[in-house]
Amino acid sequence: MTMAVKPIVELRNIHKSFGTNRVLQGIDLDVEKGNVVCIVGPSGSGKSTLLRTINHLEKIDKGTIRVDGELVGYRQDGRGLRELHEHEAARQRRAIGMVFQHFNLFPHLTVLENLVEAPVRVLREKQDIASRGARELLRRVGLESKADAYPKSLSGGQQQRVAIARALAMKPKLMLFDEPTSALDPELVGEVLEVMKQLARDGMTMLVVTHEFGFAKEVANRMIFMDEGRIIEQGDPKALFNSPQHPRAREFFARSK
Repeated sequence: MTMAVKPIVELRNIHKSFGTNRVLQGIDLDVEKGNVVCIVGPSGSGKSTLLRTINHLEKIDKGTIRVDGELVGYRQDGRGLRELHEHEAARQRRAIGMVFQHFNLFPHLTVLENLVEAPVRVLREKQDIASRGARELLRRVGLESKADAYPKSLSGGQQQRVAIARALAMKPKLMLFDEPTSALDPELVGEVLEVMKQLARDGMTMLVVTHEFGFAKEVANRMIFMDEGRIIEQGDPKALFNSPQHPRAREFFARSK
């Protein structure tokens, strides 16, 4: 009898409101190690907020989130859930890489220095070891020759590839991508998606909020359609895109073809 594999990400009954705006309304989601899950849906459906709850950048109002079996943002004691101190939450965040729409690189640091900063300061890696690792990551994203350049001299696509490499420098067990190509000129989108495809081939667990349906159909193990803070439909990306069952999903994908 084979043992069931425990998901690396487990969300149970996640609720989140901003004032009277109920942004997440009872989200349940499991993600298995090595899988790529793409989250799609109309603007305002709660996709980005959902991602930000997974590394406790947004606090949830109700529910539980576990990454690799560990409660995120809280600990359990005899009286229920207690929120972690910020330094404990920051420790958890190290294992969860996140790439945003905007690149958020340090403009006063070179590309190499951007990658080395957190491993040296946070992980206490020796400078030479961190530099070697950073150069290898730059090679993986095709930017080895840009190690000594400053962010302002790079294209948007190059900056986003640096941002991905910087997140990988912390050796995360999970990567979150929040519309990583939406701020890019169309001709630069492909180079970022190619890096993400390679990460998927390398077995990185990824949750990706995206409008790049071609990427989702090619790479994702599962696609999730969200609307009004709920998961409305999910399944095989090609099947969901080509023949969605829910009326809201049909309407959404019809506008995308």
